[in-house]
Amino acid sequence: MKIAVLALQGAFIEHERALASLGVSCTEIRRRADLTDALDGVILPGGESTVQGKLLREEGLLAPLKEAIEGGLPVFGTCAGMILLAKNLTNDPNRYLGTMDISVRRNAYGRQLGSFRAETEVKGVGNFPAVFIRAPYVEEVGSAEPLAMVGGKIVAARQGHMLATAFHPELTDDLRLHAYFSDMIRGRA
Repeated sequence: MKIAVLALQGAFIEHERALASLGVSCTEIRRRADLTDALDGVILPGGESTVQGKLLREEGLLAPLKEAIEGGLPVFGTCAGMILLAKNLTNDPNRYLGTMDISVRRNAYGRQLGSFRAETEVKGVGNFPAVFIRAPYVEEVGSAEPLAMVGGKIVAARQGHMLATAFHPELTDDLRLHAYFSDMIRGRA
């Protein structure tokens, strides 16, 4: 199995370390040529969604990545990655990949000073130590399934081969969400 991590900006190295700890082969996507048919899945890391969106467009990655996801490429978006996947952003006119049937509020918990940790029950994973940094949350799900909530807000969701969290599992020592994504790719989750 080979999972690519979008490495344009954000917490991509932390995802690579988590995958390596699970013994999963990993590569980086930095330009169009890195997005190949040999990939079994892709991770969209946390970071700054507007910067990532701009770089996806500049590198000619936005349309082919969207096409690959729509064609069934498994994807896991964390924080900014959730924003990139969302069909709708309730407080931002921008749209990026728009492949996941969720409406997301950017920076829903405030600025950097509003960052926090919370334990949350993630369906199919169990109790999880979630790290929120300028995090979004899901305001509405269409055909996506909510997987976790914090304070009455949806902070994780899945729609078929697409998984998204408002928090940063890569910033913890808990590898279960990365394992869950790997199992999704293998068809076991």
